[in-house]
Amino acid sequence: MHAILNAILAWPYLMRMVFVLVIVLVLPLIGGYIVLVERKVMADMQVRLGPMRVGPHGLLQPIADAVKLLLKEDIIPESADKMIFWGAPLISVTAAMLALAALPIGPFFLIADLNVGVLYIVGISALGIFGIVFGGWASNSHYSLLGALRSAAQLVSYETSAGMAIVGALLLAGTLSTRAIVEVQAEEGVWLIFAAPVGFFIYMVASIAETNRAPFDMPEAESELVAGYMTEYSGFRWALYFLAEYTNMIVVASIATTLFLGGWLRPFAGTALFNFLDFFPMVLMLGIAVYCLYRAPKQPVAVQKVFMVAVAGICALLALILVAPLIPGSPMAGAKEGLLGAFWFLFKVSAYLYIFMWLRFTFPRYRFDQLMRLGWQFLVPLSIVNVVDIAGALVLHRTLGWGKVPSFLLSIVVTLAIAAYLVSVGEKHEPAIVGEEETGNA
Repeated sequence: MHAILNAILAWPYLMRMVFVLVIVLVLPLIGGYIVLVERKVMADMQVRLGPMRVGPHGLLQPIADAVKLLLKEDIIPESADKMIFWGAPLISVTAAMLALAALPIGPFFLIADLNVGVLYIVGISALGIFGIVFGGWASNSHYSLLGALRSAAQLVSYETSAGMAIVGALLLAGTLSTRAIVEVQAEEGVWLIFAAPVGFFIYMVASIAETNRAPFDMPEAESELVAGYMTEYSGFRWALYFLAEYTNMIVVASIATTLFLGGWLRPFAGTALFNFLDFFPMVLMLGIAVYCLYRAPKQPVAVQKVFMVAVAGICALLALILVAPLIPGSPMAGAKEGLLGAFWFLFKVSAYLYIFMWLRFTFPRYRFDQLMRLGWQFLVPLSIVNVVDIAGALVLHRTLGWGKVPSFLLSIVVTLAIAAYLVSVGEKHEPAIVGEEETGNA
């Protein structure tokens, strides 16, 4: 009996260790396949196929890339600070992975339920900049050092506005616990994005720049900076920086999902009229299965046909697993919140990452002066105004007795008006760029 009691008491710690192993072992694989998805999305937007040669539909391409990077020669410059040069990528990857510890992927998948979870995530994520600065400095290269300084300036600039956007969401939630923030949205019956849409927009733009994604990818723009802070890196150490980047993408997407998009909650979670949305995961999986079966006979190679049928079978199995908790009297009824919650969380994170990819293949790259001007002259003041307006809306509602809807509508209108003013002021002060041909003629 005593042994059984000890096993029960140790169960939460065993589960947390399992979650840690999942993040450490599975996340690099997920990062590799996010790269494949990005290449496929880019190819689709450009009416191409993307990687198709390595494995069925190119699905083994990330494995081939990882093996290639492992086998490539690891070159360390002779005059580099070898210890710091070796450890700098590890700092970036470690900081990105540690930030995932306080993010609730579902109501039960959470490593550390901290009462200051958001503060922990923001603080740990900010340490990743040391890996960039150390990598540029330890290379003993002017290109790398200048790239690291530019990267540091960019990250600090946009972390400021992202942090202020998070403050606005925290004012609405009234807590720093990530689990409690989702529970507040469940109790209120509405996601925080509807109370602070401007804050979500600020955070989304800042998160794109913070993760070095296009159109703000100046730290890695090879044509401008010779690959920036990672110029002297090669092999798997070079890949670690990109693993950190894609892990940070998952982190910022998870933060946005938790703070603004209801976390693991489905849309209209508190409204019985929309309970049919509980069947959406099953319908989505069945739809993918039917599509794969429809496409299977049209594949040019036999292995691709078999693969499409196998994917259809896996999706059908997932559909059965996701619908099982909804069946009355099912032994899996207790797992409804966990299974469906994890699905909705991952679905929202995936949609956020797709927006990252969509923007990359849509907008041209910013110049560095435009990048800094957008951060300091628009996003930072707008984020401060957003926090003040949210605080004003809370005062109107809680102190003066205004309704929630008019209070926050007034806050949103005022914030948008000031945003329009900042845009007009920025356009007036936009410096004129003289082209090379005009300069030569002059």
